[in-house]
Amino acid sequence: MIAMLKGRVESIKDGNAVIDVGGVGYLVFCPAGTIGRMALGEAVTLYIETHVREDHIHLYGFIDPLEREWYQLLTTVQGVGSKVAIAMLSSLSLDELSRAIVSGDKAQIGRANGVGPKLAARIATELKDKVAKIALGTGGSIGGAGISPGNKNKTTDTSLAHNVSADMTRDAVSALVNLGYSPSDAFSAVSHAANRAGDDISIEALVKGGLAELGPKEHSH
Repeated sequence: MIAMLKGRVESIKDGNAVIDVGGVGYLVFCPAGTIGRMALGEAVTLYIETHVREDHIHLYGFIDPLEREWYQLLTTVQGVGSKVAIAMLSSLSLDELSRAIVSGDKAQIGRANGVGPKLAARIATELKDKVAKIALGTGGSIGGAGISPGNKNKTTDTSLAHNVSADMTRDAVSALVNLGYSPSDAFSAVSHAANRAGDDISIEALVKGGLAELGPKEHSH
């Protein structure tokens, strides 16, 4: 199995690239973020997921190893094949994807081509607890390495304080959703409120802090 390629970018197309490694060109399918960070003729290192079938061998490549781990996580869900996983990673940043799954935002998850309402619900249901544990910093890993909820190219930190439980987070997010906020916005606001809070934390404090985060946006024009 091919796990990594180091070579020169020979060609770039929508959704794939050819990497010249010692005179051999490898066709690699990649999400939009990886394609956007390549340049023709430049050296590149790609972390590879190899799929072997009777009729083909497909290589899926990622500049960021964290992105490959998310690909592996997504494809554990029934109905999420390689094309759908690549589409999701192309449509959402890792930060957006993490927040959407933890908050159960099926509309956000469904932004990717090939992800209908039923599949979006299945993704949220099957991955919610695992991604929430990672976001809470309480462990969990794919392939032996931990997954961070954020994209390393983004500065937004939506990981939650260690003294906030997953149940407490869900209850606070649910309260904000009942007030009319989107699940993704609610989760982001609760995560920021949790990181500002002290050791004496409660659902009420998270909701109040979340409203403080969301309030200005709600009233801005």
